[in-house]
Amino acid sequence: YPPLIHCPEPVLVSVTRPSSGTESESVSEINGVMLQFFHWFLPADGSLWRQLEERSQELAEAGFTALWLPPAYKGADGANDAGYAVYDLFDLGEFDQKGSVRTKYGTKDEYLSAIRTAQESGLQVYADIVLSHRLGGDEQEEFMATPMDPMDRTMPLGEPRKIRAWTKFTFPGRAGKYSTLEWRWWHFNAVDRDENDPEFEAVYLFEGKQFQQDVDLDFGNYDYLLGCNVDIQSEDARTELLHWGKWYVETTGLDGFRFDAAKHVRPDFFLEWLEHVRANSDKELFAVGEYWKYDTDDLQRFRDKTKGQVMLFDTILHDNFVTASKDAAGFDLRTVFDGTLVQEDPTGAVTLVTNHDTQPLQTNEAVVEPWFVPLAYALILLREAGYPVVFLADYDGAEYDGEGDDGETHHIVLPSHRWLIDRFLQVRRERAYGEQRDYFEDPRCIGWVRVGDEEHPGGVAVVLSSGEAGTRRMQTGSPDTEYVDVTEHVDGTVTTDAEGWGEFRCEAGSVSVWVAA
Repeated sequence: YPPLIHCPEPVLVSVTRPSSGTESESVSEINGVMLQFFHWFLPADGSLWRQLEERSQELAEAGFTALWLPPAYKGADGANDAGYAVYDLFDLGEFDQKGSVRTKYGTKDEYLSAIRTAQESGLQVYADIVLSHRLGGDEQEEFMATPMDPMDRTMPLGEPRKIRAWTKFTFPGRAGKYSTLEWRWWHFNAVDRDENDPEFEAVYLFEGKQFQQDVDLDFGNYDYLLGCNVDIQSEDARTELLHWGKWYVETTGLDGFRFDAAKHVRPDFFLEWLEHVRANSDKELFAVGEYWKYDTDDLQRFRDKTKGQVMLFDTILHDNFVTASKDAAGFDLRTVFDGTLVQEDPTGAVTLVTNHDTQPLQTNEAVVEPWFVPLAYALILLREAGYPVVFLADYDGAEYDGEGDDGETHHIVLPSHRWLIDRFLQVRRERAYGEQRDYFEDPRCIGWVRVGDEEHPGGVAVVLSSGEAGTRRMQTGSPDTEYVDVTEHVDGTVTTDAEGWGEFRCEAGSVSVWVAA
């Protein structure tokens, strides 16, 4: 059969800003797909922004509509920092600080140029935003603080004491450009290291400070994450973050944000920050938060507190993928969406297979085994609910060395699934429309149909199995129509009967995607 051809114009993501106090009915066009354009172990060679500029048109033609980029500002480890150990939010690779001008990913000029090129190619660009902490202070300060139990931050471990910590940030390389604020200890509320007694394990709550109350309740109170914890209740800190947000959007022209560590900051501050930068922009500015928790109630509480303005990654669906991939015989595929955010709140869920935090050798490693990765992408890319994101290491493949929990260095090779993902993207863009019909009768083999519409006749039929080769009898919207498997896993054709029913097949531990020939 003739190969599928690429659509000449990519489908653009269209972000809708709901009116105050209401939830968005539609956050993205039905076929919008995000690409996470980085992984944790990328080489620190300063080339990512140049790579993005070179690949933007290719990625848009493949069917991606938006890119999620890593933190672009200077981290505590300079050119080697992935960006999450935030040092200076205003240094996008412009100033000689922490041993380099560029960041791990390139210079400010390269970053801005890459954003413009991506947008000209039809891609939206989302920035990774870290508001909760700072590391790499320029000077130490002494002040009073109370040691709190790291496992229960509501419990003191002793009386207040004088501690010494790296809490003074003067940003000497920037010398007051863009902002004259120097961060001091009173702009934070806690650290986890006292240089006077570095062996004592505690979270030190600063004198006159308290932890935020409307945060996740792990460890009694999960305001503190790492480094110098930003005190959102400090008027100076809050004003500076709002000022930086306005400056950042004006400087970069970005289209949206991924909020890091959402469980560690009051939800209402994310909402305040987002509304502030939106008020100073002519764009709607998409937003998704990273609230890494496996409880739908916790995720929905955050959604409610942010008035539906901030989507969340569907961590529960990701966890189901991990379990299904590691226990094929024991996992019931009919339950893969049970308790997930995309099931409970379809317009609020960003669906994913994996990301930089869960990839092999990361602290939160939670690997979806390679055999299940294509099945998982079919489950997020070829269904109607959720806003899917593809991980760069799944798309391109990845090879890197890193230290494991055993202290040993391991060599990791992740296979590329680009060929299949590209097929899924094209089917999503050209065929995945109309009513969705689920055929979830078998615990090891499930399927579904999108029946298509007037502009996209034929639709698509998907079958996947975690066990033996399987068949699902499903009704399409197209009677007497011949279908072929675009994955090329199954040879031959399936012809539907006069009522649109057909016997659609897949191989063992595999997925097949059937479209009208």
